[in-house]
Amino acid sequence: MELKRDEMLLLFDVDGTLTKPRLAIDDDFKDFLYKEVQPKATIGLVGGSDLDKMYEQLNGREIMGNFDFVYPENGLVQYAKGVEVGRVSIAQHLGEDVLKSFINFVLKYLSELELPIKRGTFIEFRSGMINVSPIGRNCSTQERKDFFEYDNKNQIRQQMIDVLKKEFSGVDLTYSIGGQISFDVYPNGWDKTYCLRHATKDTNFKEIHFFGDKTDPGGNDYEIYSDPRTIGHKVSSPEDTQRQLKELLKI
Repeated sequence: MELKRDEMLLLFDVDGTLTKPRLAIDDDFKDFLYKEVQPKATIGLVGGSDLDKMYEQLNGREIMGNFDFVYPENGLVQYAKGVEVGRVSIAQHLGEDVLKSFINFVLKYLSELELPIKRGTFIEFRSGMINVSPIGRNCSTQERKDFFEYDNKNQIRQQMIDVLKKEFSGVDLTYSIGGQISFDVYPNGWDKTYCLRHATKDTNFKEIHFFGDKTDPGGNDYEIYSDPRTIGHKVSSPEDTQRQLKELLKI
């Protein structure tokens, strides 16, 4: 039996799922989402980045009119039908003393870390999380790709996470690798499953599907992908996402 639009929710990661890493969405794929997918199911975004970065990749504020739900920062900031309906604060949760100690330690670690190149913006403070980039978020697209290959061989991000876990073992923090150049840090339970408490409030979804590419343990899609409330779809590219959507919705 085919489900009605308000009975099925499709949640999408952004990087690697709807777009190639840090690039803009393809126009043909965007048209496919809005003209063929959106009429058949409720659709939502849940990304690790902040709202401005979602705008950069998904053609600006139009996402507010085309997606029923928009969840930046793992859903720690929530929008429904274009209106902000809630947000949480990592600063309030951890307290300034813990937060300052953590940031100071990260900066000292990065200052002593040897890499082929470094750029700027190594720490990005967001409403519900901290994003740490060993190379710096100001790197170019090619430098991003080069670091990703270097990190795959040398495990720079994972080694840093291991050190932070030991140093801050008494603080309830989760570390999650996402994208090509960084990792997110947030309180335990503030992963992408956080958005589900809002997406399921006052709704009657019979199925919730999640599409993401970082679905292995340690990836920032893993928790929501494996959550019993969702049907997880591991994708390898925007083209793979489109293929799986066609199969699911019989388009």
